[in-house]
Amino acid sequence: MLAETEASSSTRSSALSEWFATPLGQYVIGVEQSYFDREVADVFGFNAFQIGLPEHDFLRANRMPFRCVTAREGKVTFAADSAALPVRSGVADLIILPHAIEFSENPHQVLREVQRVLMPEGHVVLSGFNPWSLWGARKLVTLSPDYPWRGQFVGLARIRDWLALLGFEVATGRMGCYVPPVASDKWRARFEFMDKAGDRWWPFAGGVYFLHGIKRMQGMRMITPKWKATRARERLVVLPQRRTRTEDTLAARNGDEHAKS
Repeated sequence: MLAETEASSSTRSSALSEWFATPLGQYVIGVEQSYFDREVADVFGFNAFQIGLPEHDFLRANRMPFRCVTAREGKVTFAADSAALPVRSGVADLIILPHAIEFSENPHQVLREVQRVLMPEGHVVLSGFNPWSLWGARKLVTLSPDYPWRGQFVGLARIRDWLALLGFEVATGRMGCYVPPVASDKWRARFEFMDKAGDRWWPFAGGVYFLHGIKRMQGMRMITPKWKATRARERLVVLPQRRTRTEDTLAARNGDEHAKS
């Protein structure tokens, strides 16, 4: 039974990689590569992990000394299931999840593993297909068993809720791939204007969403000095001005004149 499950998982990952090699898949990869390059360039630390799609180096712009790619098969540092990573807790500074959630049998467990492996203040950057888009509409209409339409498209709001429950703070996020999911290069070229205008006119309807989360430690607060109230009041006391000898002489003379009058 376990062997059958592993075989089906390998077939699933290889079929997904094959779809990303198609012209439509290459369009998506181009958008995602550009986003990941910008997002991970300034994330510093020692250990970075990419989970899934080992054919594409989404960590290439990052400068950490140890960069690891893991998946069920392919050119990986080590083979592993994204829901059960053979990695110690709290060792990763950065984890990238390119479409690792919607094609997992237990997507919430994948995020739990990410939360476990990341160290405090570690970063997770993920991508996923947006069900509330033309891509999601095609999935509902076609009911195709092929990739990527057979995946479980998880909505952006649900992903944000899952991250919040696991103690992540969403730092940034955006949409991409506004062009309809058409296979023809000719038709995609006709809809290129949608990519240019999408962020402004329909920012919620991109075919792919991206999120960048940071693992926060619960209960941490800034420790500040505790000033005593008396000392604080002393700091606010205004000292009387000392008068010069000339000012004292003038005051005495004015007093004598008033007394004579």
